[in-house]
This record gives sequence, structure tokens and C-alpha cells, in this order.
Amino acid sequence: MEVRSIYKYARISPFKVREVTREIQGLPVSAALDVLAFTPKKAAFLIGKTLKSAVANAENNANLKVDGLVVKEAVVGEGPTLKRIMARARGSASGILKRTSHIRIVLTDEIPIQNRETRKAEKKQAERAAKKAAGAGGSESKEPKPSAKKQPAKKAAKKSKK
Repeated sequence: MEVRSIYKYARISPFKVREVTREIQGLPVSAALDVLAFTPKKAAFLIGKTLKSAVANAENNANLKVDGLVVKEAVVGEGPTLKRIMARARGSASGILKRTSHIRIVLTDEIPIQNRETRKAEKKQAERAAKKAAGAGGSESKEPKPSAKKQPAKKAAKKSKK
């Protein structure tokens, strides 16, 4: 089941937030919270708030266990831009764009949590299967290697003239 949380009108540029959201996609919730806790950026605090809200939604509204949740997607969209003016020399002015963003985090319990041990076990199983396939296929058919193709007579003649 999927659970989501949205933080709208966050006063930070979407470009800055996307840098942090890329780091937590696909991670289990506990690992994502650890990553955000040790990331020294304003965006990490805002994403952490949104992630905690999504976890609370999963616990209270969907009756899911936090241990099995994975960050399925963390998407950042552009919100409205506040346009401001800054005074410049000789009575002129220049524009300032104060960007906002909408942060959406989707959690799911359908994706299996992968940690170091499970990845190693899967890798070993794949290697064993490959060895079995290679052992069975290699012993049955031992054909001699095909010899190099002979060059056509015209090319052989040209090479001998040089």
C-alpha cells in the first residue's frame, strides 16, 4: 500500500531540494531519516519533516508498520515564484525571484527492503546458477574452434604483389 505526504509552498528553490531527494529514493525509512539527519542543508530539514509526516500517515491512517516502509519516490515540483524588486544605482531596479517548491514523498511496503546481507546472498545464488549452467553446457558440446577464413584469391594475389 502507498502512503504519501506533501509539503507545499516550501520557501526554497526546487533545484536545491532535488539534490537531497535523489539521495533518499529507494532507501528504507530508517536509513532515509539517518541520511537526512546528517545532511547539513536546509532542504534536508524540510524533507525530513515531510518524511516524518508520511510515516505518521502510514502508522495512523493505513495501519502499516514502519519497519517495512521504503521511500518509493521523492518528487519536488515548482511552486509559485514571488517576484520582488531590489533598488540599484541611478534609480533603477532589478528583479529578484524568490522560488518556492512542493515536496511530495511516497512510501510503500510493497518493495522488499534490500540491505547488504540480502544483496550478497542474491549475488551468490546468481553466481551458483551461472556456474551450473556453464558446467552443464560446457561438458556436453566440445566442438573444435573454427579456423580462420581464407582470403579470396584476388586479395591474396594483391598482397603477394606488394
